[in-house]
Amino acid sequence: MSQYQDDIKAITGLKDKEGSAWNAINPESAARMRAQNRFKTGLDIARYTAKIMRDDMANYDADSSKYTQSLGCWHGFIGQQKMISIKKHFNNTDRRYLYLSGWMVAALRSEFGPLPDQSMHEKTAVADLIRELYTFLRQADARELGGLFRQLDAAQGAAKQAIQEKIDNHITHVVPIIADIDAGFGNAEATYLMAKQMIEAGACCIQIENQVSDEKQCGHQDGKVTVPHEDFLAKIRAVRYAFLELGVDDGVIVARTDSLGAGLTKQIAVTREPGDLGDQYNSFLDVEEVSTESMSNGDVVIKRDGKLLRPKRLPSNLFQFRAGTGEERCVLDCITSLHNGADLLWIETEKPHIAQIGGMVKAIRKVIPNAKLVYNNSPSFNWTLNFRQQIFDLMKSEGKDVSAYERSALMSVEYDGTELAIAADEKIRTFQADSAREAGIFHHLITLPTYHTAALSTDNLAKEYFGDQGMLGYVAGVQRKEIRQGIACVKHQNMAGSDIGDDHKDYFSGEAALKASGKDNTMNQF
Repeated sequence: MSQYQDDIKAITGLKDKEGSAWNAINPESAARMRAQNRFKTGLDIARYTAKIMRDDMANYDADSSKYTQSLGCWHGFIGQQKMISIKKHFNNTDRRYLYLSGWMVAALRSEFGPLPDQSMHEKTAVADLIRELYTFLRQADARELGGLFRQLDAAQGAAKQAIQEKIDNHITHVVPIIADIDAGFGNAEATYLMAKQMIEAGACCIQIENQVSDEKQCGHQDGKVTVPHEDFLAKIRAVRYAFLELGVDDGVIVARTDSLGAGLTKQIAVTREPGDLGDQYNSFLDVEEVSTESMSNGDVVIKRDGKLLRPKRLPSNLFQFRAGTGEERCVLDCITSLHNGADLLWIETEKPHIAQIGGMVKAIRKVIPNAKLVYNNSPSFNWTLNFRQQIFDLMKSEGKDVSAYERSALMSVEYDGTELAIAADEKIRTFQADSAREAGIFHHLITLPTYHTAALSTDNLAKEYFGDQGMLGYVAGVQRKEIRQGIACVKHQNMAGSDIGDDHKDYFSGEAALKASGKDNTMNQF
C-alpha cells in the first residue's frame, strides 16, 4: 500500500474515533494535503538533502562522470522555475542542485539597496532566501500533485491506476541548496549562530571562505585579505557544531580558499614551533632580513631560523604575501581544511583553466586522494575570450598557422565561424565533464546566471515593446514562446496557487465554495 493510501486509512480511523463532529472531514482530502506538504520543517529538508549530497559525493568518487551542477538563485520563483524546467526536460532532478550566492543576496536582496559583495547586507537575508526558495519548491510539489489528484478524480480503470502510480512515485522539486555564508559575518560565534539559521531554514550545505570577515571582497575583485588557518578552522568547526546541534549529522561544509588572488593578510599567525601551521602561513610573507640596529620605530618582526625578518606592511596596516605563492597557499589551505572537518573544497580562480585547477588538485590528492571541488563557473570570466586564447596558444604550440588571428581581439564577432572559435566553443561545452574527470570537480555552479538572464531578457523586451513592435514585442518575444515551449507560468494564476486554493475551498466548504477556476477564468485560453 502507498503512503497516500496509508494516510487515507489512518485519517479514516481518526475520523471514526471523533464521531459525528468530524462528519464533514474527508480523509482522502486530508491525505492529499499531507502528500502536498511532505516536508514539514526546514530541518526535514536539510536532513533529506544532506543524504542526497552524500550519496552523490560517493557516486562521484566511483565515477567522475557523475558530477553535479547548480545555478544561482536570488528569488524563490527563480529556483522553482529551474527545478520545474529540469523535471520537464529530464524527468528527474538527479545531480541538479540550487546555489545561493552571497553576491546576489547583496546586490538584490538587501534593504540598503544594491550592494557590492562585501558582507554589508543583513545577515538574516541569507536564511530568509533559503526559506523562500524551499517555500517555492514545496509549492511546486503541491501544484504538481494537485494536478495529478484532479486527473485521478476524472480517470477510470487502467488510466486511474497509472495516475495513482505517478502520485505514489512523485519526484519532489526539493533539492540540495549550497548556501554561501561569506566569511561568516563576524567571529566564530557569529558564524555558528548564522549557520544555525541557515540550517533551520533547510540548508544542508554551507560554503565558507577564508577571507577576513570585515574586509571581505568578491572572489573576483582585488583587495582580498585572508586569515591564518586557525581562525578559519574555528569557523569550520562552528558550522559543524551547528549541524550536529540540529541533528543534521551528515551536513556538508565547503571550505573555500581565495588565496590564489589574495595577496594580503591582516594578521601574522601565531606559531609555537618551526614548521607548525602558523609558521607555514607566515613563511609566505614578503619579508626582508633586518638587524636590531636597522629596525625602525613600530616595526613588526618575526624570528625564523635565527634571523630577524620584517614583513612588508602596507599603509593599510595589512601585510603582503610574496608574489607567485598563491597556488602553493591554496594547496595548503585545502589540505588543512579537509584535515579539520571540511567535506568539499572551493578554489576561486581568475580564469577557467583545467590545467591550472588540475595541477592544484593533483598536489592536494597526494595527501588526500578523494579531495573534491565545488567550482565557480563564473560570469566574471570572459569565457569566449579565455577559451579562444587557450585554443590560439595550443594551435601555436602545435606549429599551426595563427596569422589570421589577433590574440587580444579574439572576442570579435568576425572570428565566430572560424576553426579556432568552433574548437573553443567545443571546449566550453565539455568544460564541466572534462574538469570533473581531470581536475576533481564534483560540483559545477554558475553563481549569477539569473542576474544576467533577467537583465538580458528585460533589455530585449524593453527594446521591442517600447519601440516599433509595441505589443507584438511581448507576444512574439515572450507569450508565444511560453505557449509553444510549454512553460508552466504561462498559466500564471495556476503558478501563483489559484488551483490549490480552489481545491482547499472544495475541502472546506463543499458545494458552497466560490472558486476562481470557472468558465470565465481567462487562464482557460491556455
